[in-house]
Amino acid sequence: MSVRYGRVGGMDELRGKVALVAGATRAAGRAIAVELGRRGATVYATGRTTREQRSEMNRPETIEETAELVTAAGGTGIAVRVDHLVPDEVVALIKRIDREQGRLDVLVNDIWGGDQYMEFGHKLWEHSLDGGLRMLRLGIDTHAITSHHALPLLIRRPGGLVIEMTDGTAEFNANYRADAGFFYDLVKVSVQRMALALSEELRPYGGTALALTPGWLRSEGMLEHFGVTEANWRDATAKEPHFVISESPTLVGRAAAALAADPDVSRWNGQTLSSGHAANVYDFTDSDGSRPDAWRYMVEVQSKDRPADATGYR
Repeated sequence: MSVRYGRVGGMDELRGKVALVAGATRAAGRAIAVELGRRGATVYATGRTTREQRSEMNRPETIEETAELVTAAGGTGIAVRVDHLVPDEVVALIKRIDREQGRLDVLVNDIWGGDQYMEFGHKLWEHSLDGGLRMLRLGIDTHAITSHHALPLLIRRPGGLVIEMTDGTAEFNANYRADAGFFYDLVKVSVQRMALALSEELRPYGGTALALTPGWLRSEGMLEHFGVTEANWRDATAKEPHFVISESPTLVGRAAAALAADPDVSRWNGQTLSSGHAANVYDFTDSDGSRPDAWRYMVEVQSKDRPADATGYR
């Protein structure tokens, strides 16, 4: 199932470039697709939830909506339903991109969908094994399957970029994330390792691979969890004061777009970059004009049980 949308106005840095945002249905993936489109890219937005059917996450956001937002921002949005755990579906997707565009310049591996299997605070032996293994498949196997089939197209031209979406900086994830648990910790560290491995494999072809992490993301699910909207998100700080450092998906979307437009992006090869750090390097802000540096805040304030105060961190 696929839907194509036309193009209207926008910036031009990525005009003529083709991106695949794998896992673009909502949150960071959707924002990345939109911001790539804002700079003129043609964006293939994939996921499992369409207007006709939902994935196991059972949320209302769809890939068609994402593609429409890409087009409205100035790019060309193309929605394609793909289960990235099914190699044949990924093969068909890449063949289609090759047939329609003849190139692939940016691959964003943002596939996840494992939130419903997370069991916070549970030890490995207390956690559902079926749920944990499903998380590994959704968060690791999907990325490997997609890269395996997409990279031969990406390396045809020098300058290809792979962005592996993770959660947490390399420094932060050097310590075990006991709150999130064994399976989640393993997924996010594995994704960072994938970026490092691909950075070495792509280097001879003039390609770059890196990992990118948002901070405390105000995804659709997170806003619902706190019973707020993007317009009144600060009301959630009454329940969780440290939510004051949260960021909208736009920030990491702008980070990915800035990386894709950077002719010197290879300087980040193999590294893990945060949205907050990228905002300082590339001089952009979140949608509200602020520049939250969530991971520095979490280390220096939240983890030390200091009173919630984002002064100097956004």
